[in-house]
Amino acid sequence: MERLIDRRIVITGAGSGIGRAIALRLLAEGAHVVAADVSEEGLTETASLAVGDRLTIAVVDVADEASVNTVVGAAVAELGGLDALVNAAGILRGAHTHQCSLELWNRVVAVNLTGTFLMTRAALPYLLQSGRGVVVNFSSTAAFFAHPFMAAYAASKGGVASFTHSIAQEYGTQGLRAVNVVPGGISSGITDNIGSLLPADTDWGLFGKLTPALPGGIPGPEKVAGVVAMLISDDGSFITGTEIRIDGGAHQ
Repeated sequence: MERLIDRRIVITGAGSGIGRAIALRLLAEGAHVVAADVSEEGLTETASLAVGDRLTIAVVDVADEASVNTVVGAAVAELGGLDALVNAAGILRGAHTHQCSLELWNRVVAVNLTGTFLMTRAALPYLLQSGRGVVVNFSSTAAFFAHPFMAAYAASKGGVASFTHSIAQEYGTQGLRAVNVVPGGISSGITDNIGSLLPADTDWGLFGKLTPALPGGIPGPEKVAGVVAMLISDDGSFITGTEIRIDGGAHQ
């Protein structure tokens, strides 16, 4: 299936996990991709898995305005324009909320929410020029269902959800679409290391909705990548200003 022939796409968080899976899937569907991440080592590994010559890698700190502007400008110059932006970069740092430091809170919000804003702001003029621009943002089931010990993460992802609805309405008449992808129970860099990201005395009994209702256990990030490919393609051309939850029915 090659639904994305000649689509020019920037993906953040592409050095691992879901972001990497998305980059590889979009390449497989014919897109020209700039894969961006804070980890140069991760990007190098992503590039080693890519087939063909349609992938460019770029190191970016999405929480840093200058870094974002530089990378988006270079990506547009490399691609000759921009048709889609996928904001998959994100971090999780957990704590008992009464012990959550301002430093932890600010860092999570800076990467997850401000980073999404900075990347989107820098990309918007080019996405609007495209006439078929798409922004795919990553919220989380933590934004809509109770996830204890994740106050900063949940707040940041709730902000991403609201931000996405806002730009979908603001720019819809100019042809831009914006969609929230909401993963849950998907194998990723965060979920695979969740035990080390939450307090040592975490009460796991408080997490009542982690197991998918569908058989087969926790799937890989490819399940998300396929949905993102659909959203960017013409198959998703009537989808905007909404959430697509990918959790196997864990949060029914």
